[in-house]
Amino acid sequence: MRGRWALADLTVVVLVAAAIAVFAMIDRSGGGGRSPLETTVGTGSPGRAVPAGFLGLSLEYPGVEPYAGGNPAAIDPVFLQLVRNLAVPQPVLRIGGDSSDWTWWPVEQMARPPGVAYGLTPRWMSVTRQVAEALGARLILGINLEADSPELAAAEAQALIAALGPSSVQALELGNEPELYGAFPWYRTAAGRPVTGRSSHYDFDAFLSDFMRIAGVLPQVPLAGPSVSGPGWSRQLGRFIAAEPQVRILTLHHYPLQLCFAARHAPSVAGLLTPAASTGLAESFGPYAALAHSHGRQLRVDELNTVSCGADPTVSQSFASALWVLDALFEMVRAGVDGVNIHTFPGAGYGLFSFRHKHGSWSATVAPEYYGLLMFAEAAPAGARLLPVSGGPLKVWATRGADGRIRVVTINKGGRAETLRLRLPGASGAASLERLEAPSVSARSGVSLGGFSFGARTFTGVAAPRAAAVPASDGRFTVSMPAYSAALLTVRGG
Repeated sequence: MRGRWALADLTVVVLVAAAIAVFAMIDRSGGGGRSPLETTVGTGSPGRAVPAGFLGLSLEYPGVEPYAGGNPAAIDPVFLQLVRNLAVPQPVLRIGGDSSDWTWWPVEQMARPPGVAYGLTPRWMSVTRQVAEALGARLILGINLEADSPELAAAEAQALIAALGPSSVQALELGNEPELYGAFPWYRTAAGRPVTGRSSHYDFDAFLSDFMRIAGVLPQVPLAGPSVSGPGWSRQLGRFIAAEPQVRILTLHHYPLQLCFAARHAPSVAGLLTPAASTGLAESFGPYAALAHSHGRQLRVDELNTVSCGADPTVSQSFASALWVLDALFEMVRAGVDGVNIHTFPGAGYGLFSFRHKHGSWSATVAPEYYGLLMFAEAAPAGARLLPVSGGPLKVWATRGADGRIRVVTINKGGRAETLRLRLPGASGAASLERLEAPSVSARSGVSLGGFSFGARTFTGVAAPRAAAVPASDGRFTVSMPAYSAALLTVRGG
């Protein structure tokens, strides 16, 4: 996601065209006299299991200390808790993004390359090690490829592994979105002239040669890549696999909306709620997941969020982002993706949280999108299997966990309320229900999950949603679905 950030593909056109019909007259109070929608869950063979470590975060190198603090002996406990809420016991944290190619570990007798703007320090290393140890995290660490220096890359990789510990490093990821190296500036001269990291003719063959040359000097740990976005270079994944046996995690990026060329197709709340932004997005990764698995590799979308190429808080900080990410993550599981890292950094338009340290205490402001991640984490624990669901106008996802519980998520992305009647063969006893709601689809505050909200600021990061009991009637559970809302129904399986 360059600033320079990910170029859009034809998906954007589909999103805008599909968005026209999203907003109807809103009736949030009930089903408006319409007959309940009938949905059956769980008949047929269970589907794919949710992989361990599926939901992770993606951070920038300069963003670690603003989130975690600069004191290795006193890591920000609110940040740690907000990560734990989403992924237990071993979250996968990717540290990289744009800053992968702007960062180095200073090398003796080597001048700082002109495109390097951030230097790793012993304090950064200590803070990050404490974060990884406190969370039990596995790290995917970006290594500078754009500098085109084997010496720089080797020094950076060796320093990271030595300081953070080999057991914390899941993989080293070489570069970030190299398809843009010839198009977006790596740095600007003192006179303001933009300078790209590669020529405008830089292509996949040249990248593959660079990758193999740099990979050859790195420590013998698993690699991740190619860290590309958009369909062009993604189609070269088979060649990449064949050329680089040390790569164990194949990484791709995507944002459903973009600001890169937004004059005609500006991001919108409506566009974020179209099928193309969730179903279409995930389905585009399906063939790559199958290819990865056929070669014994994982496919990880290790950079995902709402809008690329800059800040757009009107969309990215709206409640729509919570409904979008909840649906998109389930779609990714179904498509065969092995993991997703939601990108966030201080000042990002789509940032998940921001932190403040005042009078010795940490606190955080939590964005609406985070609530969607919370509901997904609760509904899709590691090892839970997707259950088949009969079709209908609402998005319905169901899982059966290792604890035997059936969890059903219903998402109403429409502007009118509905009533859903769920049939769950084999379910026993009453169910519990949590709602994900906000004052409006565009709301940037007032979001709640199970009646719980972090409010304007949280000093703990602890989430405490409350569930309401829902009795069964004739083997069915009736759930009212206000416009632009989601619900999680949990019941014991038979």
